[in-house]
Amino acid sequence: MPEPILGHCWNCGRALTASDYGREVSCMGCGKPTRCCRNCRHYAPGRANECVEPMVERVLDKTGANFCELFEPTSPAASEDPGTEAGELLRAAEDLFK
Repeated sequence: MPEPILGHCWNCGRALTASDYGREVSCMGCGKPTRCCRNCRHYAPGRANECVEPMVERVLDKTGANFCELFEPTSPAASEDPGTEAGELLRAAEDLFK
């Protein structure tokens, strides 16, 4: 039975499973580190430390592997599935400008 997909590489979009998120594991598609801020669901450009978690230790290299204790893989692209809450919110925002 194949492992469930937990997220996708921030650089190339390749599907990633739990075993792909090791500290020194790189994406098989592009070679970029997978356990990095850019692959974390808390990553938020424009926020303090570019993270939604206020008490997180600052990480300067958002594309490099790190030891952040709050790391959680990004979920599969919610905005692509129109039935999800994120998809519904995106549709509602787009409807405002019609």
